[in-house]
Amino acid sequence: MAKAVVKKTAKKADIKYSDKSAGQDVLLPIFDRLKQLLGGFAKDGLVVTGDSGGQYHIGSTREIIIDGKKREGIFFASAMVQKGYVGFYYMPVYTDPAMKPQLPESLLKLLKGKSCFHIKKADEAIYQQIEAALATGVSLYKKKGWL
Repeated sequence: MAKAVVKKTAKKADIKYSDKSAGQDVLLPIFDRLKQLLGGFAKDGLVVTGDSGGQYHIGSTREIIIDGKKREGIFFASAMVQKGYVGFYYMPVYTDPAMKPQLPESLLKLLKGKSCFHIKKADEAIYQQIEAALATGVSLYKKKGWL
């Protein structure tokens, strides 16, 4: 008697970057957790500005003035499935570099560049640090009048 072949179905079809890495499906729980954290802050002036293809973005759509220039809203944070990691893009650390030293060392070790953190494994301590950073960022944006 022949064995039945069972095909595994993954959410890879929903990931924009699915052509870059065969192992991205293992990153989906990390992405889903970051999406949950970001979604918790989609209030008080922040709204979901994008949610598709392994990407989730929140920001302000309020008209603001930065350095004398009018802007139709401002980016706040996002999570994006990339090749080998989930990128957590956090703009408050970019718009206010003085915020960077306030972040825990374990979170700063994941910072690659100015505002992108590479999350490669599920870690509840890191999620808690991200949640605290998001709350601090909301306070900063409110203080600047951006929310």
